[in-house]
Amino acid sequence: MNTEKMPLQVWILTLAAFAIGTAEFVIAGILPQVATSLSISEGQAGYLISAYALAIVFGGPILTIYLARFNKKAVLIGLMVLFIIGNLLSAFAPNYTSLFISRVITGLVQGPFYGIGAVVATNLVSKKMAGRAVGQMFAGLTLANVLGVPGGTWIGLQFGWHTTFLTVAGLGIVALLFILAVLKSAGHGEAKNIKTQLMAFKNPMLIASLAITVFAWSGFMTLYGYLAPIAMHITGFAEHDVTWILVIVGMGLIIGNTLGGRSSDKNLQKASMFWTLAMIVTLLLVGFTVENKLLFIASAFLFGIASFANVPAMQLRVMNHGGEAQELAATANISAFNLANAFGGFLGGMVLDSRLGAGMIPYAAIIIPIIGLWFIYSTNKRELVHS
Repeated sequence: MNTEKMPLQVWILTLAAFAIGTAEFVIAGILPQVATSLSISEGQAGYLISAYALAIVFGGPILTIYLARFNKKAVLIGLMVLFIIGNLLSAFAPNYTSLFISRVITGLVQGPFYGIGAVVATNLVSKKMAGRAVGQMFAGLTLANVLGVPGGTWIGLQFGWHTTFLTVAGLGIVALLFILAVLKSAGHGEAKNIKTQLMAFKNPMLIASLAITVFAWSGFMTLYGYLAPIAMHITGFAEHDVTWILVIVGMGLIIGNTLGGRSSDKNLQKASMFWTLAMIVTLLLVGFTVENKLLFIASAFLFGIASFANVPAMQLRVMNHGGEAQELAATANISAFNLANAFGGFLGGMVLDSRLGAGMIPYAAIIIPIIGLWFIYSTNKRELVHS
């Protein structure tokens, strides 16, 4: 029996991941408020999701390659300071353009923090605990959806959305103080040759795995990013109901994360097919039940389970094909998730502002994951041939 305990430092990284995850997803809960306050459409407010996500997509891998050579504690401190500045700029943003730019600044932090933080976490434990250490750190992201997003939404409703961003900046300050106090100064890890790292991307199976993440995941943010307007305008919930709706969906995300991890360990190929198909089915369910409060909540909960069960399978597949550049491959996959998030935010915003309206968002959300399903099928066949 393994009696090794999870070190305190990993819990500190979980706290930082929680703050960063809250910053990313909290816009979903305060979207109607931001739109009203800045006199923009809810679709335009949704493009703030895309701005944040695209900063991760392009900034993440470039910053990770560059920062790999420096002392990891110093890098994590620097990234956390940038995160705090970005959220303070969001809190005091006087207009849409300022808020847009501040979201880009905050988004730059996420890819390298998760990529480098995951390496720090695995170095703190024995090999047999490495997977759990990374899982523990990423649990901060799942918790952000259960506690951070509903909490941030409630704060926004009580005290205004500016206060939500101030609170997230406060979380960042707490995480920064703990990193300063508890994290040991990790060495300058031998920075792998950039050329060696980039050579891993010559592997067609790695490219196919990243494509699976982009296509299959895009359905998540298309719906999740616009749950508030759908619940309010179509299902008939009041603005203050959005908080507990997000808690229920967040519970589904935690269950999905656990189920996805276990099923991926058993059979990665089958898990990928099953959970992507399940997400498409639950998106249709949400679409069918959007006018019935009880059934809408139940469908949104099932959507939470099915969508987040995809995450471990997608991450594991990329790591398996990462070769010499697992760190960069893992960060590239975070970029792939966020390319999907950016596209989802954009697609949902377009549908919301069009004549189709909020009720059509769940149906629009299935289009790209269907292409993802085909990618999984063809990649599974190729993996069987190679094995």
